[in-house]
Amino acid sequence: MILLLCCWASISAVQAAQPSDEFIRGYATAIIAEHFPSGVKTIRVYDGVIYMEGGSLGETEKSEIQKILLSVEGVTRVEFVADRTEAVVRQSEEQLPLFLPSQPLFQALLADPRWPHFSISYQHYLGNDLLRNVAAAGFGESIGIYRFQGPWDSTMELGVHAGVFSIFDMSAQSFDLINADYLFGIPITLKKGDFTNMFRIFHQSSHLGDEFLLRGETDERINLSYEGVDNLLSYHLPAGFRIYAGGGYLIRKSPSDLDPWSTQAGLEFRSPATWLEGALRPVASVDVQNRQETNWITDISVRTGIQLENPNFLSRKVLLLLEYYNGKSPNGQFYEHSIEFLGIGVHLFF
Repeated sequence: MILLLCCWASISAVQAAQPSDEFIRGYATAIIAEHFPSGVKTIRVYDGVIYMEGGSLGETEKSEIQKILLSVEGVTRVEFVADRTEAVVRQSEEQLPLFLPSQPLFQALLADPRWPHFSISYQHYLGNDLLRNVAAAGFGESIGIYRFQGPWDSTMELGVHAGVFSIFDMSAQSFDLINADYLFGIPITLKKGDFTNMFRIFHQSSHLGDEFLLRGETDERINLSYEGVDNLLSYHLPAGFRIYAGGGYLIRKSPSDLDPWSTQAGLEFRSPATWLEGALRPVASVDVQNRQETNWITDISVRTGIQLENPNFLSRKVLLLLEYYNGKSPNGQFYEHSIEFLGIGVHLFF
């Protein structure tokens, strides 16, 4: 009996000497509030590792915070992240290999017209003879399937992209379906620090709506379909900024005379500061694409607004965005048509 009591006392002492993650989180929050009251937030703690936002801090301040928090019993490491989303990714990297991670390694491109996610937008076309009031609906998602340790101390992930992008003529009596594009891709992503690279092989096909065909407003139906590869490199900058750039090549295409090369680049901003206790975050993004088929004319997409998020469900986000587009149409066989529109939309990411 005495031996059992001694063992129990020893175990209790060990447990008492190892503060829980929740205790560390509360203690660290109190320290930060006292020494750095300028909006720095503790994100979460996992196995003694503190993940926190620090986009507006300089390197000297970050070093001071790390020094203070590492002196707290039970803290093994302090990492600064751009936002809560990155905190979830960093945490999952501690658990490799991992099936079906909560969100993909490559963060969604906010202004890319063909990034798979759920959305509904109203678009007002400017100076267009074919369309004026348009509803654009997107259905799809980017899903990480398997995450594992990569070379050079990196993290890699195999995933799936799938989406449907449709536009409807709101000025027509029957709300005509004009076009629907179907996208399926397999991305392979490598992430190391603030760098993330995504290589993808994909298929896209386009289909005109029956109501639009019956209107007789197109001289010829083009069976637009292709397979291709693309690659994007992304880098997270301080203060909530992110840049990305890359290009693509069409392997098989119909019509067969489509020129194959394309480029893409962009800049995004996700504010490190939030409103309403972390529920609202300002965001802005610009995406620029050029295609050989359209003589390298620039297609520019701009979106800005607010992101609604719940700290308890970090991978789920609702974005209310103002939209602007100017360039060649991203919609199926209308790829040779120049369009310009203003819009407002709701975008969901899970």
